[in-house]
Amino acid sequence: MPTLLASDGCRVTYDVSGKGEALLLIPGLGGAASFWNDIVPLLVDRYKVISFDHRGTGRSDRPLGKYSVSRIAEDAVEILRAENVDAAHIVGHSTGGLVAQFIALDAPALVRSLVISGSWEKTDARFVAMFEARLAVLRTAGPIAYQKLTHAIGFPSGFLEANTESLDRAIDNATDALSPPEVAAARIEMLLADERSGDLQRITARTLVIGATDDALIPFAHSRTLAAMIPGARLAVIDGAHFFPRVHPERYAKTLRKFLEETDEQ
Repeated sequence: MPTLLASDGCRVTYDVSGKGEALLLIPGLGGAASFWNDIVPLLVDRYKVISFDHRGTGRSDRPLGKYSVSRIAEDAVEILRAENVDAAHIVGHSTGGLVAQFIALDAPALVRSLVISGSWEKTDARFVAMFEARLAVLRTAGPIAYQKLTHAIGFPSGFLEANTESLDRAIDNATDALSPPEVAAARIEMLLADERSGDLQRITARTLVIGATDDALIPFAHSRTLAAMIPGARLAVIDGAHFFPRVHPERYAKTLRKFLEETDEQ
């Protein structure tokens, strides 16, 4: 469990496992590296897998103040350099997919390939309404209600029914996970301010975009648009609602491996 002392003094905790080509997994708004717990074991035989807790979440520091996607992307770049990585496969889900876009634009030499899943190119009226509503739930109803809403929007009903115990633990831990509330709110607010859609045509990395047709949080249309805006990007279609890497870890890992292995062979 290494810890990076970022260039602005924030401590960012990350995990490393496996050996081989570097593979950075960037979680979404929840920010915890543990999002990838079911995926990592399916990749470590071939890749050095790195993931981190975003600043403001998990085991990392939670400084008060404004948050930005660009600062989280900078943290990711600093982690790769601390691990002496010259180039890595970059995979980001949801908010992590936006972070991955920023890395590909600002540190292109570090990006061997790019995978963006369940993410978006820029906000629209529906996105703003959704995240303003989630922010209002967090502020007025509190973290437990917010976590329950996240599960209801983010998972299919069958997954909710089959994973009651683990999801109930997440609800029980929501107050700690989303503490302090000012930080959790600032991390939502950054999503309403940060985007680089006008620059996406400059991405040169080999890119795969993965979207779920039944994603109620980030509709599939965003994935289709992302794939059209990034030169040469491929589009893969899956189901499993917004948190499809958790719903279908084997299928997700298989999709990743096929794309990454094709890149490694080039």
